[in-house]
Amino acid sequence: MRPFRVRTLCGLLGCLLVVCALYSQTAQGSNWPQWRGPQGQGVSEEKGLPLEWSDTKNIKWKTALPGRGHSSPIVWGNRIFLTTAVEGRIVPGKQAVKHMDEGKEFKHPDAVGGDRTHTFKVVCVDRDSGKILWDRTAYEGPVYDDHHKKGSYAASTPATDGKYVYAFFGSEGLYCYDFKGEQIWKESFGGIATMGMGTATSPLLYENLIILQCDEDAGEKSFIVACDKKTGKQVWRMPRKVQASWATPILVRAAGRIELITSGNELVISYDPATGKENWRCKGVESNAIPTPLAGHNMVFISAGFPAKRTIAIKLGGSGDISNTPNMAWSYEKGTAYVPSPILYGDYIYLTTDRGILTCLDAKTGKVVYEGGRVPVPATFTASPVAFEGKILLTSEDGDTFVVNAGPKHEVVGTNSLGEPVYASPAISEGKIFIRGEKNLYCIGKG
Repeated sequence: MRPFRVRTLCGLLGCLLVVCALYSQTAQGSNWPQWRGPQGQGVSEEKGLPLEWSDTKNIKWKTALPGRGHSSPIVWGNRIFLTTAVEGRIVPGKQAVKHMDEGKEFKHPDAVGGDRTHTFKVVCVDRDSGKILWDRTAYEGPVYDDHHKKGSYAASTPATDGKYVYAFFGSEGLYCYDFKGEQIWKESFGGIATMGMGTATSPLLYENLIILQCDEDAGEKSFIVACDKKTGKQVWRMPRKVQASWATPILVRAAGRIELITSGNELVISYDPATGKENWRCKGVESNAIPTPLAGHNMVFISAGFPAKRTIAIKLGGSGDISNTPNMAWSYEKGTAYVPSPILYGDYIYLTTDRGILTCLDAKTGKVVYEGGRVPVPATFTASPVAFEGKILLTSEDGDTFVVNAGPKHEVVGTNSLGEPVYASPAISEGKIFIRGEKNLYCIGKG
């Protein structure tokens, strides 16, 4: 072959590789592969998404789902994955594990489900048509612990790397499926007692690992664990003296390293995600750790809403115990929610109460930009907000989604209703918003 033809061929091949790489990055960027999206923060870079919908407008499809679940949908390519739980019969004499609080037996008045059999499923839906492609039973039988009557055993959002999907059902195990619905492996960590409230922490993917924060009851058996994605075998496992929590950890790049940030009642701890080695720790939220941490501006932001309302900002890159050091940047003692996570969008953190009252803080300083921002009608919120193209979406338990302008001034610019209760947080992918209602999955898109 002549030299100029070789050079031409190599040039064409190089261009093709660049195009393929860019396409791969674009395709991956449009996915919503885990709890709160690509970075675990609830923020999408997509543009042109619909801001209005109703029963007769911008609903591309609606699909009935089996059972009950509060896990959010995740999206990769043309596949949507969810988990769900189907309640079975009462088992005579069966009771959930007993919980102890300050030396006394404790049963939460709203704890239910431990006396029944349950079926836990992983469901795959076609993104374009809404057709259920497959559903697989991961577990069927009695359960270790109760869950809150308002909640579900399918509260943990699955995660995917584009090849496999990983679903966590707490005491009943971690499961791996391929995109065709074949179970690849399953792994059990034993009983994980969460004061009868159920499991809500979601799996987090890092390189070849799946990471799970498993805090239980009084903290004597709490741990954080990393499993091999291919086999499910435990790679590392670290004990944590932290009470039961429901928060999902996040990964943050800072000071030339990646930090795994966990929120807890007693402690906030940063780990090396590859080894489980602790980087730093500080005093925790001293409250039920449910909201997911936020990250930005070389800081992480940890919040909780019950019994104490607290947000703390922590500078990254520390070591050892950083409590009462300059690494503790600022704190704010109002405006947080029990269940919904806050959202960091640009220079501002938006805290939301369980009633949807917004507080906007300057992320760098903690200074109040505005507070007391209300939605047009009284509402209760379980879903966490998402943001895109200068807008923040707040979805209530009534199924109403309020569109709020991001920025230093509170302004609600739209209200959209599905007419069905919603407890799961939305997902965004390929110009569409996916909202899981109590009974149906909705695809919202223009046209």
